[in-house]
Amino acid sequence: MTDSFRALAAAAARRYAASGRYARHYAYGKLTRDPVFRHLLQYGLIAPGARVLDVGCGQGLIAALFAAARERHGAGDWPDGWPAPGARRVRGIDFAARDIERARAAGGADAEFTCADIRAADFGSADAIVMLDVLHYLDYAAQDALIDRAHRALAGGGVLLLRVADASTSLRFRITLAADRLASRLHGRRYGALHCRALAAWRVRLAAAGFRVEARPMSAGTPFANVLLVARCP
Repeated sequence: MTDSFRALAAAAARRYAASGRYARHYAYGKLTRDPVFRHLLQYGLIAPGARVLDVGCGQGLIAALFAAARERHGAGDWPDGWPAPGARRVRGIDFAARDIERARAAGGADAEFTCADIRAADFGSADAIVMLDVLHYLDYAAQDALIDRAHRALAGGGVLLLRVADASTSLRFRITLAADRLASRLHGRRYGALHCRALAAWRVRLAAAGFRVEARPMSAGTPFANVLLVARCP
């Protein structure tokens, strides 16, 4: 990881100073250890000016990261060859009230957060929808409903960025499930069975909803079986 991205992650984490040390350290650790955040910026998966919906947003890391990125880009402090950071406005939805409070403190004027059940919350319209490690906590019917709602929200053209675990009998997948359960307990959340699908099944379901799908490995530097599905709405 480049020093410039670590500096960017530190700037994003400082936006959580009012929420306490835990929120700040969690933000920095997650942004620097999880490859998906750097990938979103480095490859410009969220276009400049995009209206972003972050489903299952937690404490609002997407909003904080892109707010810090726009500030650094505007100051001329930006990695060579990287596109300008996108996400003009971010809306986040999560059912955890404490996380939503932290998100509101860090997101800035261009972010809005709602404490609600993602299965019932209004998606409105968006140019990009982000769902990182969210759907496997829901049963398959609820997953299908959210995918269809995401397609409708992107009906004018846009992208769904969906990070999932590729279900299999592999050790990496078993480690992924164990890590998800541990993280849920540490955050005080209790879920029942996890509902995962193999990568091929995710591709079929997204295609059936009307998306064109590209899969990108998203476990670099980790022991997990994660894949980022870049699903575009024609």
